[in-house]
Amino acid sequence: MQNTRRLWTWLALICLLSFAALGWVGREIFVHAPPIPKQVVSSQGDALFSEGQVQRGQEAWLAGGGQQLGSVWGHGSYLAPDWSADWLHREAIALREIWAQRDFGAAFAHLQPSQQAQLDARLKTEMRRNTYDATSGVISLSADRAAAVAKVAQHYIDLFGTDSELNALREQYAMPANVLRDAADRQALAAFFFWSAWSAATDRPGENQLSYTSNWPHEPLVGNTPTAGTGIWSIASVILMLGAIAAMIFFHSTGHEAGDPTPPRADPLFNMKVTPSMLATRKYFYVVIALILAQVGMGVITAHYAVEGTSFFGIPLGEILPFTVSRTIHTQFAVLWIATAWLATGLYIAPAISGSEPKFQSLGVNVLFYALLLIVAGSTVTGWLGTLQNLGNDYSFWIGNQGLEYTSMGRVWQILLFVGLLIWVGLLGRALLPALRTPSESRGLIAMVFLAAMCIGGFYATSLVWGQQTHYAMIEYWRWWLVHLWVEGFFEVFATAVIALLFTRLGLIRAATANSAIILETIVFMFGGILGTLHHLYFTGTPTSVIAIGAMFSALEVVPLAMIGVEAWRNYQRSQSAPWVQAYKWPILCFIAVGFWNVVGAGLLGFTLNTPIALYYMQGMNMTAAHGHAALFGVYGMLGIGLLLFCLRGLSNHAAWSDKLLALTFWSLNIGLAMMVFMSLVPAGVYQAWASISEGVWFARSPAFVHSSLMETFVWLRVPGDIVFALGTLFLAIFAGRLLIVRRNPAAVANANAFAGKTM
Repeated sequence: MQNTRRLWTWLALICLLSFAALGWVGREIFVHAPPIPKQVVSSQGDALFSEGQVQRGQEAWLAGGGQQLGSVWGHGSYLAPDWSADWLHREAIALREIWAQRDFGAAFAHLQPSQQAQLDARLKTEMRRNTYDATSGVISLSADRAAAVAKVAQHYIDLFGTDSELNALREQYAMPANVLRDAADRQALAAFFFWSAWSAATDRPGENQLSYTSNWPHEPLVGNTPTAGTGIWSIASVILMLGAIAAMIFFHSTGHEAGDPTPPRADPLFNMKVTPSMLATRKYFYVVIALILAQVGMGVITAHYAVEGTSFFGIPLGEILPFTVSRTIHTQFAVLWIATAWLATGLYIAPAISGSEPKFQSLGVNVLFYALLLIVAGSTVTGWLGTLQNLGNDYSFWIGNQGLEYTSMGRVWQILLFVGLLIWVGLLGRALLPALRTPSESRGLIAMVFLAAMCIGGFYATSLVWGQQTHYAMIEYWRWWLVHLWVEGFFEVFATAVIALLFTRLGLIRAATANSAIILETIVFMFGGILGTLHHLYFTGTPTSVIAIGAMFSALEVVPLAMIGVEAWRNYQRSQSAPWVQAYKWPILCFIAVGFWNVVGAGLLGFTLNTPIALYYMQGMNMTAAHGHAALFGVYGMLGIGLLLFCLRGLSNHAAWSDKLLALTFWSLNIGLAMMVFMSLVPAGVYQAWASISEGVWFARSPAFVHSSLMETFVWLRVPGDIVFALGTLFLAIFAGRLLIVRRNPAAVANANAFAGKTM
């Protein structure tokens, strides 16, 4: 008991100090972010961009698809270009051509090597010079650079407009014509893209060869190459990771953890009384399966757009379901179905743990269900309509699609979801209260579940912090609070504690052992995970201290993953400990799969990107997608499915339970995911990284490269894995449908028993 109290104290202290440090970093980002100019003028006094245009351009880009249509500073989708890298390269080429024609009377490509070298050196000096006047808020450009900027700006104005000469390019970008119908929005968009590229190449005040984005993107033409700090902190992070893993292994090898108890002779939950509120959670799980099917379908369409642009096997699907909409639904539904599975699990197990059900609990669970259903359906429809009808910047921010990856729903829907999460915390808390008040060995675990739930509800408030005109660097700072800390942090702690509770309820783990293990696991994760959030922010207009802190602490995120394989093996042994445990075989195997994908997807593929030097070349490339798919579905998705199956076991007629269908589901999902990641996304990511290192980010994201024969071959190589994976989701739907049919038709029990006898 004394040891557990010490662990709780350490957890509180680490969280307090880590969040204080993360808050301090946020202040530094706010203070040192790239300045937004009031005006951009030429040396002759001509105004290129006026006050407010950069902010309006940011709003217009987000309303037109935002991070679902290309990326800025590397964050977003991968089919269209990274607009900051694309602008930077186009401007450098245009400026160099102006000089070549005027000074030597020929195109740059036809000049002598000495003449080319002269212009290349001049270009670096011109592009890196910081001419921002903090007093007036004006950026001044030379007459030649102003001419280059005007030329590039016209390209983007035409691209996001209706110029028919750019139709082929739009097709390659999977974007429709006239994305922004307001001419003023298109002018402002050019201002925003210019500013993002200017920040990427211009030296910070008082610095030499160090831009506001720490020289990202890689662009040799303007001298954007990795800084010394990027390399040094990468090396230091690897050394720290290896040392921490060694310490973790030593700690576990010298510890004397009590073994698992002898399992009961019969299933302790077999005769568990299912309360009305527990029964009410059943529909949550069926919505989860429906969202999985929709998400997979949208993923297939989104991936295919990488080949045909705006068509699906010749069908002009992009006219009613553009890439930005399909990708938004694909990414948003991924978070929503996983979160729904975990929320429903909490509502299901709370009365089972406490042994009692509060008054009106069932009513609350039902009301919350329909409220969440309204939010999911409403945000999807309004976002879709807003994109198709181009209803403007205000509509997109408040009701439609904010254009931010994984948190795209309009602000009104975000507020409603926040309220819904607080209601969920209240329902969970009132159901757990009797167990929290009663002294028991499991009370620490129950407290961890409730604390994690409170953080899940409370930390969603970070999605409400930014506004329409918030600096883009600060939007990214707060967005990663939500995506990294909310999804990858507190949800993981919640799910891990829930699994431990389930195993203790089954008598497969000692409660005292689980108490200490969960707190210790949370300490290790939070120690690296909170400040590890900063590895997403190395190059998003943040100060260089972010690279140092982010590199070191994100390396520590890998440390607990090194021991996950051991825990997965223990879970497998527990699944063999008694005959009755076979009833929970597939939920437990899902938890084992979580361990595998934690090591491979989150650990191996994650650390492939986490070091600053690696991410410098691979940010915004397919290697990020490989890590995202393996970690998001492999870890959180399989965890959600495992929890779903555990709950359905207690909510369904056991005669309808089919191990054969679950075997097909489990192996199809995992094999399909592995095929998708290692046959397509990883090879494409490696090839794209080579292009980024050798030529620059602009080239690795250019249509010439993305639509090269080899890259399109990698897209087609996704098809076998996608098919196998999709079959797994269909088997899951058939399995769940079978449970529903038997529940509603008692006469079908006899047939179900006969079928189950053949398949179990």
